[in-house]
Amino acid sequence: MSALREQNIETISAHEAFMGQSVIAKGRDTSTDTLRRSTPRNKGRGATLNPSSRYDTHTRHVFDDGWQTLDELPPFKTEVQIEKPKTIITKNESPDLHFDRSINPYRGCEHGCIYCFARPSHSYMGLSAGLDFESSLFAKPNAAKLLEKELAKKNYQPRTIAIGTNTDPYQPIEKQWRVTREILEVLESANHPVAIVTKSALVTRDMDILARMASKGLAKVALSITSLDRKLSRAMEPRAATPGLRLKAMRDLSAEGIPVSVMVAPVIPALNDHEVERILDSAHAAGAKEAGFILLRLPREVSPLFRDWLLNHYPDRYRHVMNLLRAMRGGKDYDAEFGKRLKGDGPYAWQIGRRFEIACKKLGLNETRRHLNRKLFTPPVVQGNQLSLF
Repeated sequence: MSALREQNIETISAHEAFMGQSVIAKGRDTSTDTLRRSTPRNKGRGATLNPSSRYDTHTRHVFDDGWQTLDELPPFKTEVQIEKPKTIITKNESPDLHFDRSINPYRGCEHGCIYCFARPSHSYMGLSAGLDFESSLFAKPNAAKLLEKELAKKNYQPRTIAIGTNTDPYQPIEKQWRVTREILEVLESANHPVAIVTKSALVTRDMDILARMASKGLAKVALSITSLDRKLSRAMEPRAATPGLRLKAMRDLSAEGIPVSVMVAPVIPALNDHEVERILDSAHAAGAKEAGFILLRLPREVSPLFRDWLLNHYPDRYRHVMNLLRAMRGGKDYDAEFGKRLKGDGPYAWQIGRRFEIACKKLGLNETRRHLNRKLFTPPVVQGNQLSLF
């Protein structure tokens, strides 16, 4: 038996799947999606597969029984469940990251980015890292109240909180749930510094809060731009804002005095790495003052999901992309070693890094790094806390 649980594999027909006899985890069909290429089930989604969670003891594989019932299976629709965590601030000690705490208002992400390194986290919920990750979502409506309590703790020491480091805080469901905005309201009232990472133009909705915080040195926003090619962007990030809207969001934020940076992430060899200079140039023209990049990461389930996507969308580039990537990852699809996991290793990775640095220098990006203000922090007074009177 391997480190993961031994899985029993059972094969079922498409008719059985249609009749509701496929594997169900929390009400979701998690059967391996052999039906992916010929049906519209994943239309508007990033993943082409929906493999079982690595913690499941059983997996089932759908096959075509010849009755065209694959075409009758319903598409994956976005469903949102409520998650009630006990704490909302996540701490980390990674030497690769410039922050030690973060908040994720949502679990799963409707943007459906095929390369998202957060996909494997859905396995902890008994769901698939594939289509489930982008269609079976979890919102944390009590996040603002939890945050208020954590900030009010006597021994709390303020440091920049990063929002959007795992899943996007401005994914489409934020329009309805508004969890991110409620979090920002708590942070503003406490004068607590915040750094946001998103690929959504919805961030401009909260410019009123962000502008007030930025005037005190408390806020900055990074927009992630993977490609300026609309076709490639749509295929990789089907429900994220178009590249043009992200650049417009940069201009709008910058015009309001909110510090803006660009994340060229992920850089994928032989797919979008030739756009690094163009993205930086466009972002600089839109008001970005800082920039960063991350090499494609394929941890756990992300690797087979990305490889299947690549075979579906860019079959002629498959070998070249994967060979270059493995050359930067010590011959593997992914190397999680600190110091290498974000930038890669080897000649090709070195070349990408130097191109990025040269382009930034020419444009004047990263000449100064904006550090947010921690000195204005005022612990919130939690309603109902009698000890706050003393």
